[in-house]
Amino acid sequence: MDQWQKDLKESIHDVDSLEKVLGVPADPIRDIVKEYPMRITPYLLKQIKDKGDAIALQVIPTVDEAYPETGCEAEDPLHEEKDSPVPGLVHRYPDRVLLFVTNQCPIYCRFCTRKRFVGSPGTLTPENLDKVVAYISAHTEIRDIIFSGGDPLMVVDKLLERILSALRGIPHLEIIRLGTRVPGTLPSRITQAFCDMVKKYHPLYMNLHFNHPDEITPEVTQACGMLADAGIPLGSQTVLMEGINDDPQVMKSLMQKLLAIRVKPYYIYQADLVRGTKHFRTRVEKGLEIISALRGHTSGMAVPHFVIDAPQGGGKVAILPEGTLLHIDDDEVIVKNYEEKIFKYPQPKPTKSDKIENGLPLMTSQDREG
Repeated sequence: MDQWQKDLKESIHDVDSLEKVLGVPADPIRDIVKEYPMRITPYLLKQIKDKGDAIALQVIPTVDEAYPETGCEAEDPLHEEKDSPVPGLVHRYPDRVLLFVTNQCPIYCRFCTRKRFVGSPGTLTPENLDKVVAYISAHTEIRDIIFSGGDPLMVVDKLLERILSALRGIPHLEIIRLGTRVPGTLPSRITQAFCDMVKKYHPLYMNLHFNHPDEITPEVTQACGMLADAGIPLGSQTVLMEGINDDPQVMKSLMQKLLAIRVKPYYIYQADLVRGTKHFRTRVEKGLEIISALRGHTSGMAVPHFVIDAPQGGGKVAILPEGTLLHIDDDEVIVKNYEEKIFKYPQPKPTKSDKIENGLPLMTSQDREG
């Protein structure tokens, strides 16, 4: 048994152990954990300084998960099951698909989009892998696949390589991405043997998940460094949450720390409309405030996209702060920068084809004068 498997075995997954270790009363959350499993790795447990801190709030169940909802929440708010042509595969966007490798995770985030099934038994079977390969092979428009779950790094190297090898046999599948929270919650999983295995399947990318600057520790730095040294481009995804990271300075610190460990900030997500998670959701204006506080005040590389994953399977929609583009016409563009200063950018003259093909809603100088 590898060290990471021993660490998993020693994780907290029952409310009585949680009460003993952290002093969290067991009885109020006993039924919640029966419905939505809990797991806290020994590594992450060491990072919890107080049962109300930013890390604890992400993994410790609370009675808030059982509070009445507003009516807009759902078990599957993104309609992933509706967009699943074969078991384990979601095909929503034209040229890419999502693959559920396993239902298991190193920890169970209380805000998870897939609370409906994470923690239950289930790993991609050889039969379903064959169906996935057949489907992608028949759809030559698919060039990109994202491994998700659960967490794909929860399966052993041998099984993960079997999946990677099968998919790399599809000529038109160009990109493989692994979506994982393992480096930040179970860093012992990132071994040299793992890195040596996955780098055989380039081009391969990893989307990592971090929500607070306290998650960037020496162990995480080492794990991400090993992945980067294996030639794997690393990006981060962050969920905006009440009382955890809904503060511009906290988010700025997180993004800067990610860049320092060679992880490129990619997305800040507005929290999804998942049943049992309403206490985490902020107003969308908070995300816009954070993006505005990042732009110009730190490196552009540290500014991710702020997105809403639209309900009913609408896909990701980037949300931008208002007021940066003040005016546009045939002659000039007027913009406002991060310091609230106004600047004019002269336009090249539009051609007839520009107006017809692009449908530009522009006014000419004659229109303005008239």
